[in-house]
Amino acid sequence: MGPITLFDKSFLQSLSLDESVWFDNFFYSVICPIFYVETLADLEKAVRHGRTQEQEVGYIADKSPEFHRNHCSYHRTLCLGNMMGYPVPMNGQIPVSGGRAVESDEGKKGLVFELSDEAQALSRWQDGKFLELERKFAMVWRRSLENLDLLAAASIIRAMGIDEKTCKTLDQAKQIAEGVISSWLPTDIVKLASIFLGISPAQERLILDAWVKAGNTPFPVYAPYAAHVLTVEVFFRIALGSNLISTQRPSNRTDIAYLFYLPFCMIFISSDKLHRNCVPLFLRKDQEFVWGEDLKSDLRRLNEHYSRLSDEEKEKGITLFASEPPKEGNYLVSNLWDRHLPRWRNIKSSIPKMTPEAEKKLVEQIKRQSESRRSLPLDEINEADADFMTIKHKVRRRKGSWWQVPKDLKVSDEE
Repeated sequence: MGPITLFDKSFLQSLSLDESVWFDNFFYSVICPIFYVETLADLEKAVRHGRTQEQEVGYIADKSPEFHRNHCSYHRTLCLGNMMGYPVPMNGQIPVSGGRAVESDEGKKGLVFELSDEAQALSRWQDGKFLELERKFAMVWRRSLENLDLLAAASIIRAMGIDEKTCKTLDQAKQIAEGVISSWLPTDIVKLASIFLGISPAQERLILDAWVKAGNTPFPVYAPYAAHVLTVEVFFRIALGSNLISTQRPSNRTDIAYLFYLPFCMIFISSDKLHRNCVPLFLRKDQEFVWGEDLKSDLRRLNEHYSRLSDEEKEKGITLFASEPPKEGNYLVSNLWDRHLPRWRNIKSSIPKMTPEAEKKLVEQIKRQSESRRSLPLDEINEADADFMTIKHKVRRRKGSWWQVPKDLKVSDEE
């Protein structure tokens, strides 16, 4: 499946359809809500000559990962839970919502995630179909960007008593933001959260009560994910006020929001200069930023590499003949696997190949588990305790020039 990877729209938009197939094949993608917001907003955006807005959104949706991806929960929802005392993973795991707890006929307990609303939306957009609600959302979002006053947003920092004129670099902006979040009193932090996250007075009281019960530890210790998001927000305002980030480009507000989801990946990929300048400041030591144009070039090389295979080999499907990147040839993708999945070159030899009978038995077992109607209370089981976890995907047999699954695979077995 490859390293867990967060990407922005600028990167995906730059890929050809065939390049997007290889991206999906060699990386496990975090698809965050901001990507949908950005993509859907193109319904209200001027597009290149000869295309409609619907076609532009359809092209992006067409290149979105299908096989190896998961849809991340909304950062505001995660922040509220985190400030109420619920943990949020900060180590590259993808927090997801919407699962149902079930018990299989064999007595195994697990979680089943149906095809998400987001995945269904991408499928519709590929066909040029948009709900009226989505069209209205695109219009509202585009207008909100046009009316966004980033200079006014920067003034919030001055109201906090921060003199942004003393800040000369983005690194300094990050340090000042971290100082604010780690040192302010709980009441001030919660008020800050109410500004940036839209927390209600009733929620403020609940958060403060939960924080007191936890011992009034520093905010980054009590709610590390919420602290990360608020640090990004304060950093952004300081950088605006210091003219380190342009106040003349309203889309910077959307671009910076991708940073909310950095804790849930190993790699972040973008072709946006704002991301290239800001993202490295917020990465853990085991994460890295990859410039989108570099990866696009490498995916093009991989497409050329596999295009030399015989038609017979190609018809087996890329999941069989390219389950891992080439071990020879100095490909960026292979190097990224080396850095983030260091055992991949040797691990395959230790896994015995399943017989057709064993594969059929496994598929039948997964199907029984995922279709189980013996529901359990959701709070009775979590991912750590589950005997199994099933995430449903809708995958096209052929995408671009490539069979994603074997050409002769039965249609009933495709999804």
